[in-house]
Amino acid sequence: MADLQSRDGTHEWVSFEDPGEERTWVFDVTFMLSHWGCIFGRGCQGVLTEPAAELVHGCCSYGAHFVDAADRRRVERAAKTLTDDQWQFKAKGLQRGVVKAKKSGEMVTRLVDGACIFLNRPGFEGGPGCALHRAAIERGLPHLALKPDVCWQLPLRRDEQVDGKGHVTSTIRQWDRRHWGPGGEEFAWWCTESPDAFVEAEPVYKTLRDELVALTSQQAYDMLAAYLDQKADGAPQPLRHPAERPVAFVGRNNNKKKKK
Repeated sequence: MADLQSRDGTHEWVSFEDPGEERTWVFDVTFMLSHWGCIFGRGCQGVLTEPAAELVHGCCSYGAHFVDAADRRRVERAAKTLTDDQWQFKAKGLQRGVVKAKKSGEMVTRLVDGACIFLNRPGFEGGPGCALHRAAIERGLPHLALKPDVCWQLPLRRDEQVDGKGHVTSTIRQWDRRHWGPGGEEFAWWCTESPDAFVEAEPVYKTLRDELVALTSQQAYDMLAAYLDQKADGAPQPLRHPAERPVAFVGRNNNKKKKK
C-alpha cells in the first residue's frame, strides 16, 4: 500500500447532501483524519511575531471576537459565575466588564497585560489556561457551553456559500493562517502548519467530535464518521496531512485543566 504524503498542501475532500434541508456539507478529509491536537502549555509557541512558549498564551494574545450578540451575552453571563480560584482577573473583569468594542465596531474580549482577560497566566495558583475552560471542566460541562464560539471552534472553521436558488454549501475545514486576516502572516508559528501539533493518538474527527457536531449537526457528523471509519481502516490509504510526519504518538493529554 502506498504511503501517501501531501508535500504541496494538497487535501482530500468529501461532500454529503443534507437529507433534511437544501444544504451540501463539504469536509476536509485530510485534516479530519490527521492527528492534530491542541498543545497549549505543551510546546505551543503562541501567535505573536516571535515564538513565546514561555508566556503560555496559546492563541489568546489578541482576545476573542464574538460571532454575534448571543455569543457575547453567553460569555458575559458565564463570567459572573466564575470563582476567584478559577479566574485570575475576576476583580478586573467585574469592575470593567469582559467585553470591549473595537474602533471597527467589533466586539471582543477585553485584554489584560497583553492577552485575553480570561487567560490565567503562569504563576496563578490554578495554573495557566482559560478560566472559562477550567470552570467547564470542574462543572462537568463541555467547554463549548462557556467559551466564546471562536475559541472552541479553533482550529475548525465553517465557511458558507449560498447559490442563486438558496442552496447552501457549508465547508468544514482547518483554520489556516490566512483565516486570521493580514495579521496572520505575522505569526511566528501556527499550529495547523507545525508537525509538533500532530501527535494525538486518535484522528481529529474523533477527538473533536463535540465541536464538529456543534458546527454541523448530529446527522451530518454521523455521515462523516461512517465514511471516515471506512476510510481510516480501508484502502487506499488516505493522504496524510502536509504538516504531519510519522511520529510515535504521545497519546491524548487527559489533564484537561492545562488545555486551553
